[in-house]
Amino acid sequence: MWTRKKVLSGAVRAAQSVKSRAQASCDVSRAPGKTWVTPSGFNTGLKAFNSLSKQKEPFIVAREGVATWYSCGPTVYDHAHLGHACSYVRFDILQRILSRLFGISVIHAMVITDIDDKIIRRSREENVSTTTIATMYEEEFKRDMLSLKVIPPAVYLRVTENVHHIVAFIEGIINNGHAYATEEGDVYFDIQSIGHRYGKFVEAVEDSQLEPVKSNKRYWRDFALWKQSKPQEPYWDSPWGRGRPGWHIECSTIASSVFGRQLDVHSGGIDLAFPHHENEVAQSEAYHQCGQWANYFLHSGHLHLKGSAEKMSKSLKNVISIKDFLQSYSANEFRMFCLLTRYRSDYSDGSMLEARTSLRTISTFTHDATAYMKGQLQCLPVQEAFLWERLAETKAAVVKALADDFDTSRAVGAVIVLIYHGNCQLQPVAKSEGGTRSPAVFGAMVSYIRDLLDVFGIDLLHSKVKEAAVDSSGGRLEAVAEQLTHFRSEVRAFALTHQEGPNKPGLFPERLPLLKACDNLRNELAPLGVLIKDRGASSTWELTQSKLSHRVHDEDQEKSS
Repeated sequence: MWTRKKVLSGAVRAAQSVKSRAQASCDVSRAPGKTWVTPSGFNTGLKAFNSLSKQKEPFIVAREGVATWYSCGPTVYDHAHLGHACSYVRFDILQRILSRLFGISVIHAMVITDIDDKIIRRSREENVSTTTIATMYEEEFKRDMLSLKVIPPAVYLRVTENVHHIVAFIEGIINNGHAYATEEGDVYFDIQSIGHRYGKFVEAVEDSQLEPVKSNKRYWRDFALWKQSKPQEPYWDSPWGRGRPGWHIECSTIASSVFGRQLDVHSGGIDLAFPHHENEVAQSEAYHQCGQWANYFLHSGHLHLKGSAEKMSKSLKNVISIKDFLQSYSANEFRMFCLLTRYRSDYSDGSMLEARTSLRTISTFTHDATAYMKGQLQCLPVQEAFLWERLAETKAAVVKALADDFDTSRAVGAVIVLIYHGNCQLQPVAKSEGGTRSPAVFGAMVSYIRDLLDVFGIDLLHSKVKEAAVDSSGGRLEAVAEQLTHFRSEVRAFALTHQEGPNKPGLFPERLPLLKACDNLRNELAPLGVLIKDRGASSTWELTQSKLSHRVHDEDQEKSS
């Protein structure tokens, strides 16, 4: 029996065959300056846009079949918003593609920032402890991620539980000559000690562009590794006195505590590239005394509200919470929204209508193809060989697109083209002439589409509509719709019976009210979420999201006007 894994592995066999051990051109630990060096390891056959080199690079992992992956988690002082969701869902899709399609296990670690100036400020506003604030919003974040079907990382790590590691990490940087402590109890990273190595993501700012500020730092660009405690703030003991970690040092320390001195992938939003990721790289390479700590930095683009050039941000007070968003749209629709653009592109929430339309196109095709396979949809003879060729082309096109910097928009486009060809063959006729039927090719197309969407995290078989189709008495709405449609089909077939004899053409006049009643029932059920489609002499049905259908209809009317 063919399993989903076997079906998909067949589609990527060609791509997997190019996997080979890559030979590095030089020792990474000796890499000079800002130059990215091709790492040693195993070539996956994929390419990824690397922010370190600012171009697509062969995706090479240190261990065959395994990718180590670190991502910056949330600072838990408020509700997670849609901008956060875009980044986490996009990278979840990339990790699913690597593991499910290309056979690369992703070992993912994420930090939870549970102590920070914003958390302290919020705790004072709410008159509760920082632990209470952090715990509440951390749990909400995890619930939001589950509602969006984001696979949890292998491990979540909190900053407050790793302060002892952070202190030791800072001591290592000081001992290596790249940080210094002040008399006041602060510790700063010494930017000048690494010279031209700083500025891997953006060009370093010239000294003349910013005015030096009065502080206990040696150089205006030096950043804090350890902050002396202030009155009524949480603190930890350290060799430099009571205090707490700076923001950047937590990620370097925790990523290193999990993965050691070498990391395959580091991901985050593009707004974190500078200064956060820039400072992470500086700290980590100073501690490990290596030239290339993380081999690939993947950055996701900003989410913009429709009609606005500003990114979605709490500081700009233009956020939509994930919980509120999911009152209007499903997790499947949001994933399709993320799939329709490249992960590193900026995009607008105005694309949600396109995502909903794309999902509806796919769902309608799978429903119609299933109806054809069941014999409920009568069509002219199908060009079976043509469809098998289109399916093979689609599989190859999808693998090629996803191996090219995870180009999901191109992959989805290839699937939509396949559906177009399938729909062209599924034109219903009033009466079948009894020709050869070709259900197998449609079965293969539906299976492939479902399996591919499942890789992306979209489950057509257990969608929100199907899950909601259980009424309060425990009966299943699907069964009711099935029986109702069957009864209506029999009544409609009786009403469509033609009179016999040359002098009595057409339908029986006395049965026309039955036909009208069938049409009225179909029209009245549609707004309630039961969509009946008449296919010649037979009928099929499907469940739809009725409230959302009305909203899309209204918005489409506004756009057309």
